[in-house]
Order: sequence, then C-alpha cells, then structure tokens
Amino acid sequence: MKIVVLDAATLGEDLDLSELALLGEAVIYKKTEPEEVAERLADCDVVILNKVKLWEDNLKAAGNLKLICVAATGFDNIDTAYCRSRGITVCNVAGYSTDSVAQVTVATVLELTTHIREYNKSVTDGEYTRSGVQNRLVPVYHEIAGKTWGVVGCGNIGRKVCEIASAFGCNVIVNKRTPIENYQCVSLEALCKTADIITVHTPLNDSTRGLIGKEELELMKADVVLVNEARGAVLDEKAVCEAVKKGVIGAFGCDVYSVEPLPENHPYQEIKHLPNVCLTPHMAWGAYEARRRCLSEIIKNIKAFFEGNSRNVVN
Repeated sequence: MKIVVLDAATLGEDLDLSELALLGEAVIYKKTEPEEVAERLADCDVVILNKVKLWEDNLKAAGNLKLICVAATGFDNIDTAYCRSRGITVCNVAGYSTDSVAQVTVATVLELTTHIREYNKSVTDGEYTRSGVQNRLVPVYHEIAGKTWGVVGCGNIGRKVCEIASAFGCNVIVNKRTPIENYQCVSLEALCKTADIITVHTPLNDSTRGLIGKEELELMKADVVLVNEARGAVLDEKAVCEAVKKGVIGAFGCDVYSVEPLPENHPYQEIKHLPNVCLTPHMAWGAYEARRRCLSEIIKNIKAFFEGNSRNVVN
C-alpha cells in the first residue's frame, strides 16, 4: 500500500509522521502545488491532505486511489460527489480540534474586548514608565459578564464556546439550522441584532457561503465584537472590511480566509493593522495535542478502511 501526504507542512514541523510507514510505503511532501497534484496521486492507494484541493481534473488520473483522508473536519476542498462516482472513499476527522479552536476563539474575543496588546505596548515602549502614573486605563475596556454572546453554528466547537461563554457569565444565544435542546436558539437576524459578541463556527456549504454580509453586519450593534473561526467564505469579506473601516461594527477577529495564505490583494490587508482587528494565520485548530489526535484518527481511519469497516466516511 502506498500512502502519499500532499501538504505535511500544514500539519506542523513538530508532528512525527513516521507512524505512517508502519502501514505501508509512505511518501511525504511538505507542499504540493496545484499542477503537481495529479502526478503525485497517480499510483497511490491512500492520500492524506489538509488544504490541497482535489477535484475531477486532478483525480481522474488516480487509477489506484481508494481512500482520501482529510486532516480536518471540513472537506469542502474535495469533490465528494466525483469521489463517490469513482468508488473513492473520503474520511474526515471530527472533534479532534474542539478544545484548540474554542481556546483561540475565546482568546481572540478577550484580546478584542480587553486590549491586552495595547496595554502591553504601553509598558514595552516605555510610555507607562514615563507617565509617572501608577496605572493606565486607556483604552477603556468592559467586563463581558452579563453581555450576550451569540454563537453561529453549534456543533462540537460551537457548544464548547457556549460552555466557556456561560462560565464567563455571558447570556448565550445560538443560531443553528436545526434548533437543539438546552440552548436558546434564535434566528440569525435576532442574533445579529441582540449579541454583543458574535463568534462563527458553521461549516462552509452552499447555504452558509456569504451567510454574514452587508445586511447582517448593518443589523449588528455598533460596538459588537465579531470573530470568524469557521471558513473565510462564510463571511462576505469585502463587506466586513467596509464595516470595520466605517465603524459599523466595533471589532473584528478572524483566523480563516477564502484564499489562504492571505493574499496581498485581500480586503483584510486594508484593516489588518487597526487596533480593533485581530487576524491570525489559520492556527486555531492546531494546538500540538489537537494535531496529535488528528494524526491518530487518520491512522485509525486507514486501518478501519482496509479491514472493511466504515469510519468517519463523509461520502
């Protein structure tokens, strides 16, 4: 069995992939450019990938390919319908990054509400020392206890964020396609109008692409904190950029982008240096422990498949 890893660099240099060699011949590429995909798939039985896109044009020559393992929960970068027509199984990894993403989500919210970067800068650049005043309280920050925290998408990550927000004393409301018990579920419109903090955790699909655009942004409170930890295209990125520049929303945090890495012509390049903006490089999923769990689950998926069992199959 030949196993090919297409983009090992996205999994981190510190992750030991040698366990894959116990399953068969393992060929590991740090990066794979779009024009290299078809050739590298040509004779493999299993492919492991994170961000590389697999569509009909690069899959059609993969004569031996039996299993695609995504090192992620989302699989919108794979043409699952085409894979189904070819008898190629696609497996994802669910739940491995819940704690990691929830932690970064909350850290981003706290940065945008508490202004830790700016307070730290006042110390490191000497302004605090020169001031002669024992404390500095500008920019003004507010407690989040008692605020309304809206969660868009309430899967594993969304529910974890709900738990943490509740522990902070926030009133939690949820927007989910299928309402669930034990959560105050509201429409997206109601959430946008009501929430002081909004974090986004929904998968990207045809119904969620551009879910939050100009109309939804204009419904939000002027001091709302909006954080996207889902997929970049769930937000209308141009509309968000304009909303930040015009003061339609109070603060914005984001870890995901419709094109990655963030290109030079991306709308967020215009706002990335603003003090009320916190952008991170798609790292929320990647705590070391989460990446170890992800690799372990992939190995289990491969073993199960070749033992004739169905495990984490998404197509």
